[in-house]
Amino acid sequence: MEHVDAVVVGSGFGGAVAAYRLAEAGLSVVVLERGRAYAPGDFPRGPAQLGRAFWDPAEGLYGMFDIWSFSDCDSVVASGLGGGSLVYANVMLRKDEDWFVHEQALPGGGYESWPVTRADLEPHYDAVERMIGVSPYPLSHAGFDDTLKTLAMRDAAAELGLDWRLPPLAVSFAPSPGAQPCQDVPIAGPAYGNLHGVPRRTCRLCGECDLGCNEGAKNSLDHTYLSAARHHGADLRTLHEVRRIRPRVGGGYDVQYVEHMPRGDEAGSDGDGPPRWTGPHTISCDRLVLAAGTYGTSYLLLKNRAAFPALSGTLGTRFCGNGDMLAFLLRATDRSRTRPIRASRGPVITSAIRLDDGADGRGAYIEDGGYPEFVDYLVEGADMRPGRVARFLLRRLRNILTHDTNLSAEFADLIGRGELSGTSLPLLGMGRDVPDGRLRLRDGRLDVDWTAESSEDYYERLRAIMRRIGDVLGAEYADSPPWWRKRVMTVHPLGGAPMGRHPGEGVCDAYGEVFGFPGLYVADGAALPGPVGANPSLTIAALADPTS
Repeated sequence: MEHVDAVVVGSGFGGAVAAYRLAEAGLSVVVLERGRAYAPGDFPRGPAQLGRAFWDPAEGLYGMFDIWSFSDCDSVVASGLGGGSLVYANVMLRKDEDWFVHEQALPGGGYESWPVTRADLEPHYDAVERMIGVSPYPLSHAGFDDTLKTLAMRDAAAELGLDWRLPPLAVSFAPSPGAQPCQDVPIAGPAYGNLHGVPRRTCRLCGECDLGCNEGAKNSLDHTYLSAARHHGADLRTLHEVRRIRPRVGGGYDVQYVEHMPRGDEAGSDGDGPPRWTGPHTISCDRLVLAAGTYGTSYLLLKNRAAFPALSGTLGTRFCGNGDMLAFLLRATDRSRTRPIRASRGPVITSAIRLDDGADGRGAYIEDGGYPEFVDYLVEGADMRPGRVARFLLRRLRNILTHDTNLSAEFADLIGRGELSGTSLPLLGMGRDVPDGRLRLRDGRLDVDWTAESSEDYYERLRAIMRRIGDVLGAEYADSPPWWRKRVMTVHPLGGAPMGRHPGEGVCDAYGEVFGFPGLYVADGAALPGPVGANPSLTIAALADPTS
């Protein structure tokens, strides 16, 4: 049987950092990632590619997007080398100092207790920021100063007296640190190289961050921590999905996995047919780091609980969605005319409004949203109202009767002026919802028992301020469709194997080591005992970083 010093399951913000630090320390490290590697240029764009960009090996799908739907909430997470960094919106905010709380009992049992402080994490925040390379959106520089959605958010915040800021983004706007921001120019590579061997270019403001950056402008984990980990000898194995884990007699752990074998050509296009894999295979290790994401790590521990009988009874608890909420401001106007927003220009998120904590201490952030430019065409097509179509048909009939063969003006009117797409803005909210959800197995599958009910005051306050922003911009406010049924859609699921000060309070300690199982660590969102409030990626990475 193969044996190594450390196995890391997953390659997201916790797994990538852990793999790098372990390899840098001279240990033999194997990273088992269920998804593929994606070099710049590999991310799906056309309908045929996007239609297969989802993760469901039982159906022959090996793409990036893994969509979960539970009774009262939905969630989107990622699959691929680099985990969520491949498809997140780049924001690297630190958790506010006052949000490292130790609270009273929550509805349904449990409570939010953080065994670390902001001061504890400060040096780790610094280390992660340096390694990934963060900078605020360069709004004051030519070529970036006309980003209308950013200016609209700034104007609305100023009128409402809200705290507007440009948060740190893991995006290369300049070809090298300290250089002038410039769009679509080559990026200087780091000394440790890049595992893809493909040139990268600076951000061209295409709004495609959440689909994967085909320019390589996003400083995702494959370009940073994972490339550095491989430089130090880490073995990065893609399409390797872990199924079982168990302690070894005498210490250490056995890890059982399968290797997916997608049908299709060697370039990675999937063909039809039944799923294929080899295995199960087993690898043993002295240290096992679980970093398969909130759902993946929690599922592995729940599924294999019989092999870990001493696991804390808090396994599965403290689930939340980090206060995520999506809403839309439609058809913004400025006095008597439309106000251009152009949400498709820029990275997905450029600015943030920090809401005060309020009487209950449950503050939040509201961030501008963006999307790829091709979505503008979908929006306009969906908004092609009967009146425009009827007018086109009447004018076409008149042209036939008058023998007018030029249809240019008629088609221009049918397509419209892009008012809906050009004057609308998604808003992304996140903050301190109540972590009283529970993850459990139902018929062998992962299930979530969690609703927005206990966080209703938080969500209503968030929606009210989003409406006020819309009022300032002269826009119509619209909830996302899931919220019509009070369903939360989260891209930041957290909890399930929470940290605590003792086994009665959490599954693992402040360093992620599981109580009662030396050498077993949780290093992802599952370890968080409550919401980060801000975008959680930086905090997850900082918690996985052992440097001082």
